[in-house]
Amino acid sequence: MVFRVKQGSLIEQPCDVLIVNLFQGVKVPGGGTGAVDKALGGIISETIRDEEFEGRLGEILVVRGCDAIPAKKVLVVGLGKREEFDIRRIMQAAGAAGRKCREMRARSVASILHGAGIGGLDAFNCAKAVVLGTILGTYEFTRLKTQDVKENPIRDFQIVELSAEKINSIEQGIQRAQVLGDAITFARDLANEPSNIVTPSYLADLAEQIAAETGMQCRIKDRKAIEESGMGLLAAVARGASVEPRFIEIVYESPNAQRKVAIVGKGITFDTGGHSLKPADAMYGMKDDMSGAAAVLATMRAIGRLKPEISVVGLIPATENAISEAAIHPGDVFTSYSGKTVEINNTDAEGRLILADAVSYAVKQGFDEIVDVATLTGACVIALGRDMAGIFGNNQKLVDRLLRAGASCGEQLWQLPLHSDYKEDLKSEVADLKNTAGREAAAINGALFIESFVENVPWAHIDLSSAMVDEDTHLAKKGCTGVGTGTLIEYLLES
Repeated sequence: MVFRVKQGSLIEQPCDVLIVNLFQGVKVPGGGTGAVDKALGGIISETIRDEEFEGRLGEILVVRGCDAIPAKKVLVVGLGKREEFDIRRIMQAAGAAGRKCREMRARSVASILHGAGIGGLDAFNCAKAVVLGTILGTYEFTRLKTQDVKENPIRDFQIVELSAEKINSIEQGIQRAQVLGDAITFARDLANEPSNIVTPSYLADLAEQIAAETGMQCRIKDRKAIEESGMGLLAAVARGASVEPRFIEIVYESPNAQRKVAIVGKGITFDTGGHSLKPADAMYGMKDDMSGAAAVLATMRAIGRLKPEISVVGLIPATENAISEAAIHPGDVFTSYSGKTVEINNTDAEGRLILADAVSYAVKQGFDEIVDVATLTGACVIALGRDMAGIFGNNQKLVDRLLRAGASCGEQLWQLPLHSDYKEDLKSEVADLKNTAGREAAAINGALFIESFVENVPWAHIDLSSAMVDEDTHLAKKGCTGVGTGTLIEYLLES
C-alpha cells in the first residue's frame, strides 16, 4: 500500500471506498461524516436508523450506490464510546475498516483523519494511528500457502484533510507509522514461521544480513563460544537440542550518542518444556517463544535504517528447549555468566535462564539501560489475557517511558509489582538461586529471577503475554502479533 495525504474535501475524492466514522450512540453524524451524509442526501443517517448501526468499536456499515459523490462506496466505522477514545481506539477502528476494504477488494481507499476533529487528538498521532492500524489490520501471513491466497488489493490509501495547516504533521505521522508497521509486520512474519525454518542459525544469519544492509556490526557465538565465554545457563538449556544454539549481538553506534541501551530478546525457537514436558495442547504454538527475539531483530533493523543519536545493542540468546540424552534434569546446578549458581527445578522455565546470561553480558558491557522482552510466563497470560503485556522494572522513570512508548503505538502494557519479599522464594538449598518458586506469583518471580542478574543498572522486563492471539482481533489475525516491537522503537526514538 502507498500511503499519502491529500488536502481537500472528503466529498470530492474519487476512490473505491471512502472511510468515515461515528462514535457509539450518535444517531446524526457531524464533522466530516456529516458533510458526506449531507452530500448524499442523508443516506448515511437513514441507513444508520434502518440497520440499527450503533457505532460500537470496529462495527462496520457500508453504504453503496453513492452517485452524488465520486466515491463508489462509503464505509462507516464505529469509534466506540467517546470517553474511551484514544490512539489505540483509532488504530482498532482503522484496522477494522482496512480489513473490510481488503475483503471488498478495494484498490483505492480514502479516509477521514479519525480523532483529529471532535476526537481532540493532534494530527501527527491521529495519522500515525490511522496508517499503523490499517497496516496491522490488513496483515495476513500467507507465505507458506500455495492455494486460495488473495493478495491485499489496496494499492492507494489517502488520508483526506481540509486544513492546510495539518498536512505537514499528517505526513510526519504517516512516515512514522510506516516505519513501525514495516517493523511490526517483519516481526510477525518471523514469529509466524514454523520452528523447522526459524532455528537459532536462521536468526543468526538474518541478524548478519540486517547488519550488513544497515552498516551495523554483528557478532555471533556458536555452541563452543557460548560455553567458553561462561554462559553456563544458555549452554545448559541448549544441551538437549539437536539444532545448534547461537548468541547474537547486533551493534548500532551513533557518534553523537549520550546513552547506550541494550535490548534483549528471548530466542527459544521451540519449547517442549524439556524433561518438565509440556502437555500436547500447550506445546502446539511454541514456535512463538522467540517473539522477543523477533521484536529485537525488527527493532534493530529499524534503528539501523533510521540512525537515531543513541547507541543500541540487540542481544538474542537463541536455542531450542528440547529433550535428548544430554538434556538437563530437574535438580541440576549450573554456573551463570555472572558467576552465580542456579539450581534448575523446572526445565520449562528456561527463558529466564538464557535471559539471565544475556542480561549479565549487557551489565558487564556497561550499558546505561537494559530492556528485555520475552514470552516468559503463562502466568502473565492468566493475569492479563492476550490484550496486554506485563511490565516490571527497577527504575520507575524507565518503566514510565516504556509505558508511554507502548501507548503511543497501541501496544498496551500494564505494570506489575517487582515485589522484593518474594526473592526469598527463589533461594536454593544447594545453589545461589533456583529458577522457579511455584505457581503463585509466577510472573513476578520470573521477573525477580532476571532482576537478580541486573545489579544496579536501570532495567525493565516486558512479559509478552500478548505475543499471540487465538482468534482474529481488529489489529491482528490469529497468530503472532509482533508486540513489543513498536514499544521498543518508540522508546529508542524518543530517548
